[in-house]
Amino acid sequence: MALELGSLQKAVSALAGVLAKSDDREFMSRQDEVTRNAIRSGVILHFEFTYELCWKFIKRWLETNVSATAIDGVTRRELFRWAAENRLIDDVEQWMRYHEARNLTSHTYQAEIAERVYATAHDFAPDAARLLAALEKRND
Repeated sequence: MALELGSLQKAVSALAGVLAKSDDREFMSRQDEVTRNAIRSGVILHFEFTYELCWKFIKRWLETNVSATAIDGVTRRELFRWAAENRLIDDVEQWMRYHEARNLTSHTYQAEIAERVYATAHDFAPDAARLLAALEKRND
């Protein structure tokens, strides 16, 4: 059964778009501090949302294509290990770093943590796009 990937496609695209805008030095230099902070916050929110969709789509794909019972109740590390074994992702440890960054944003707000997650979003975006491409290629 094919997965409906439209929400993940939109999320990956939106994250890439807001990252591109935040990386546009000329554009950002014309903004006031409040707007720059809002754009960085938007990157973090898009990271959070896209990460959540990614791991849920990984889980759905594995349940559908590998084994629903084997995947049920596994840890996030185990889920990512299964995903790597099935060539959906490349690096389990990197995806665990994304998971840790996501957890940081949900428990506290501190400027230094926000900056760290903002930087992580830059690493995450291409990995999310690669996951999407793998799901699209193997979505049968």
